[in-house]
Amino acid sequence: MNDLFLLSEAQMHRIKPYFPLSHGVPRVDDRLVISGIVFVIRNGLRWRDAPRDYGPHKTIYNRFVRWSRLGVFNKIFAELARKAGKLRRLMIDATHLKAHRTAASLLKKGLFPDASGAQRAA
Repeated sequence: MNDLFLLSEAQMHRIKPYFPLSHGVPRVDDRLVISGIVFVIRNGLRWRDAPRDYGPHKTIYNRFVRWSRLGVFNKIFAELARKAGKLRRLMIDATHLKAHRTAASLLKKGLFPDASGAQRAA
């Protein structure tokens, strides 16, 4: 477990207020699951390729999908960006990535509600 990425306690403390309440069955350790989500996305892995130390890949995937639909990650990112203060420097990355053919369906499935809402209004 030493080689795995884990969010620090301070990082978890900052984002915990945006987690939805647990209903019924207690959730699996939030720190492990969120760290697993970050690890998979940062490394461009398939969900099933997540190290077992983060928990079952299905749990990691399901949490990502449910919380994406609820807009939890959008709220976290918006709040972290707001608290960062005024930008002093702006960097643009011109990297070109080829997306898998199913990537276009994420907007249709509602996994990015802010982006899909903005497109409908235009």
